Amino acid sequence: MATEASGTQAIERAAQLLVRVVESSEPPSIGELSERAGLPKSTTSRLVGALERSGLIQRLGERGRLRPGPVLLRYASRDASQTLVELAAPSLRRLADASGETINLAVPGPGGVEHLAQEDTAHFVGVTDWVGRRVPFELAANGKCFLTFGGAGHPQSKDIRANGYATSIDELEVGLTAIAAPVLGDNGTAIAALSISGPTTRLTQQRIEEIAPTLKHEASTLSRHMRGAA
Repeated sequence: MATEASGTQAIERAAQLLVRVVESSEPPSIGELSERAGLPKSTTSRLVGALERSGLIQRLGERGRLRPGPVLLRYASRDASQTLVELAAPSLRRLADASGETINLAVPGPGGVEHLAQEDTAHFVGVTDWVGRRVPFELAANGKCFLTFGGAGHPQSKDIRANGYATSIDELEVGLTAIAAPVLGDNGTAIAALSISGPTTRLTQQRIEEIAPTLKHEASTLSRHMRGAA
């Protein structure tokens, strides 16, 4: 009976932690979650580990904060992903026309940035199909948006928040530059990101500064549309 009671208590505590992660306005750390739940940090860490292995919780970034895991995200986004792609289509097209470069719509995944949709560049050089590809958060412009707006943070977070966009210049691949702006939910967390990518020779600092306002405008427009569709 004692073993059964102990097992029930562990389930209840794990459920409590899961609810707190799902309902948190900002992804909590293990320490913050432990304090809010009134549980020892070691107990919290052990239960979070079990929830991670089940796909119910995931850590964002190398020493990441906690957010709902892929199991919950897949359930919640069965229709949301298609809605997001549909709502984003006009923005992708306008950005492609304005920049002449490759435009992507991405969301945070369990192991990195996941690309959902793309509008191709007008140039022959720089054409890469990113849809379905997953890249590390820390190296991608859209990944830096996810880390800054709702994740564990990034060394460039202060500048990213000040500018309203992130860049990745020769980081993911030498010769490749990208600029991304976050699509924000009601709580200010990045639920998606729009990015422009192309050869570093074309996406110079001057060119980035020229197209950044249009990118931020389209990301802001999509943010409002997403909140209206929710």
